[in-house]
Amino acid sequence: MTNKSGALALSLLVLLTVPAVAAAETLLVERVQQESGNVPVRGQAMSDVEARFGAPAQRLDPRGGQKRQWPTINRWVYPGFTVYFEKNRVIDVVVNQAHAAEVGPKPPIL
Repeated sequence: MTNKSGALALSLLVLLTVPAVAAAETLLVERVQQESGNVPVRGQAMSDVEARFGAPAQRLDPRGGQKRQWPTINRWVYPGFTVYFEKNRVIDVVVNQAHAAEVGPKPPIL
């Protein structure tokens, strides 16, 4: 095999494997887009989140707050997502992994 044909074979191999990897990663992205209407939005109050989605499955211990400039972050875990609050307002929502094989965020640190 010449260097040209070897390089061509390697390029072809790379091109064939890249779409498979990309397709596996888009699964989580597509699910997040579907979930976007069914999760709390930034700025919502804790009481509004609880009124709409019910009580969380788990309320994790607060993190931060050791210094004045470090706000305390509260985390509520629901079956499909985790909500992060600063004071009593939503600052972020992370969609949880649906199953172990799905490529996505790791579960929250307890």
